Amino acid sequence: MPDAGNPRNTAVRLRGHYIPKEKFKLDPKRPERFRLRLARYVVLSQDISQWAGDAAAQGKTLSVLDVGCGWGPLLCQLDAEPHFDNIRFSGADIFDDVRYRRERYDEFFAGDLTQGYPEIASDHYDVAVCEQVLEHLDKLDTALKTLERVVRPGGILVIGVPIFIPPLHLARKHLVPRFGKLIGHPESASHQQAFSLSSFRRLLRGHPRLTLVKARGFRIISGGLLRPLENYGWWWQLNRRLGDAFPALCIEVQVILKKAA
Repeated sequence: MPDAGNPRNTAVRLRGHYIPKEKFKLDPKRPERFRLRLARYVVLSQDISQWAGDAAAQGKTLSVLDVGCGWGPLLCQLDAEPHFDNIRFSGADIFDDVRYRRERYDEFFAGDLTQGYPEIASDHYDVAVCEQVLEHLDKLDTALKTLERVVRPGGILVIGVPIFIPPLHLARKHLVPRFGKLIGHPESASHQQAFSLSSFRRLLRGHPRLTLVKARGFRIISGGLLRPLENYGWWWQLNRRLGDAFPALCIEVQVILKKAA
């Protein structure tokens, strides 16, 4: 008998991934539909599952901290991966707004990343993730030092940010917020930082204990009149290939860093 509590029983399977209908509002009559804007979580969940499998082979459990976890999109994707049960998952955010399997979080830390999360032990997690957070912070020094600090030596740090082709990142940072205030669009000022891939890599070079393993891009062709295509798996596959080949041209980038042992 199927387990009614298993999220896979209320999900659509897309190219090997289970996407919960209630979260992504997929049409069960059209299983080819896909959410390109969540592709970064799908790909990252594959990586984390593989690392969890490697840890299991050594008789260990993989510890993961999701900083800026929001309602839980990363956990939602991990839930369908083969080594999910070998992950000890923790979260951190300004507020506890987790709506997906809150009971699955081993720990949750409510607070501001720019305050350093002193309650989180140093060198504690095998993997730390910080997706789509840094662009909202006015100061990055403490935030990056904290992310580096909580990862154990030899561990992995994954950071994702939106990016722009130079010099558009400068316009996004200095001109767009001012223009948004003039036209009464305060949401445009929510981004305190704006990066190109090269400027973001320069920022990370200020942390010599972190070695860049990989940079991969997402959504190289996205938005506008092409937005309806974002719901199709083949469009996602095309964007993934282009994002791997040309990350600097994408709308968002995800970097994988390894902390020196």
